[in-house]
Amino acid sequence: MVGIDALLSDGHPSRGMDEFAIERLAEPALEEPVLIEGLPGVGHVGKLAAEHILEELDSELVAKVYSSHFPPQVTVEDGRSSLVCAEFHAVSTDEGRDMLVLTGDHQAQDTQGHYGLTETFLDVAEEFGVDTAYALGGVPTGELIEEYGVLGATTTADLHDRLGDAGVEFRDNEPAAGIVGVSGLVLGLGERRGLPAACLMGETSGYLVDPKSARAVLEVLTELVGFEVDFASLEERADEMEEVVRTIQEMEADAAAPSEEDLRYIG
Repeated sequence: MVGIDALLSDGHPSRGMDEFAIERLAEPALEEPVLIEGLPGVGHVGKLAAEHILEELDSELVAKVYSSHFPPQVTVEDGRSSLVCAEFHAVSTDEGRDMLVLTGDHQAQDTQGHYGLTETFLDVAEEFGVDTAYALGGVPTGELIEEYGVLGATTTADLHDRLGDAGVEFRDNEPAAGIVGVSGLVLGLGERRGLPAACLMGETSGYLVDPKSARAVLEVLTELVGFEVDFASLEERADEMEEVVRTIQEMEADAAAPSEEDLRYIG
């Protein structure tokens, strides 16, 4: 694993691609921050929630994590390319806890990468003094839903009680397949380090990007961490997705309804 001290003095990774490399960009003064992890997953729930925090609150990009376990590609914006990475943003709040928000467009492509990246993420969190971690994600229902519940899992009894008081549900053997990817390993590896951690999972069909589920998760998180955000932009995205859902439902209904020609062959 390559730490911050393995980077060149100019702040850029050394020549060649390291398995895990951290690029430090800023050293903000965060007071007892909590880690908020929101990487891509089911319904992009965690990613949407984390990005909404960054859109609504003042934040500063403080570190990037590169890895050869990410997909072999660059992103392109206005003709400029950037190697794929995960990003840490510092968020200071007036009314609640400071936050270190982890976002990105990709997770690792293999098991070794998941473990190595999560250890690297937790190394960064430790350096910033994080004392609690919240992983955000979605849990698939396999069907379209109207009311969005939030399921939880924790590593400590105290967090279990706090999530329960905030309306989070704990169900036996759910998620049935456990929590996979970085969100699950933040809990598993975090517990081994003595870092209290919890996962907030918004119910979602699993078929589409789900802003409504992201809002449900954020409503719980804002209560736990003690900050406020406006949900207008998420509502706009939810309206757009509802239009997509209606179109899909209409197409399914048309496909299921027998035509006059079909009816001629019935009976």
